[in-house]
Parts: sequence; structure tokens; C-alpha cells
Amino acid sequence: ETKPREFPVPEELKKKFHNDSRFKRAFEALTPGRQRGYLVHFASAKQSRTRTARIEKAIPAIFEGLGFQERR
Repeated sequence: ETKPREFPVPEELKKKFHNDSRFKRAFEALTPGRQRGYLVHFASAKQSRTRTARIEKAIPAIFEGLGFQERR
């Protein structure tokens, strides 16, 4: 039995979750693989401004239940 790996949640995403509970529920409704894809994408940005921009750009796809690679 393998334990799921934990991925760090960027501070910008935590702040977004705190300010928008609807968005947090939509993100948590994604499959673990889809969540992981977004977390890796968000965390790979070096600057806070870039992480925030990536989160904002991904919001519509997250509400649709799409993964990072499934976005249009």
C-alpha cells in the first residue's frame, strides 16, 4: 500500500481558498491527479505575482472540473 504524496500548497492558493470558499470546494472536488497537476503548475512559478496570475487563469477550468492539461 502506498501513501499519497503530499504536494506543497502555495501561499497564494491558500489565500485564495480563505477568501473564496466556493473556489476551495471546487478545487477539493477535483480528482487527486488533477489537484496535483495544478499544484505542480502553480508552485513551479518563482515569483508570487506569476503564481497569482496562474491561479486566476485556472479558476474557470477548476470550476468546470477540468485538469491542468484539459484546459482550453
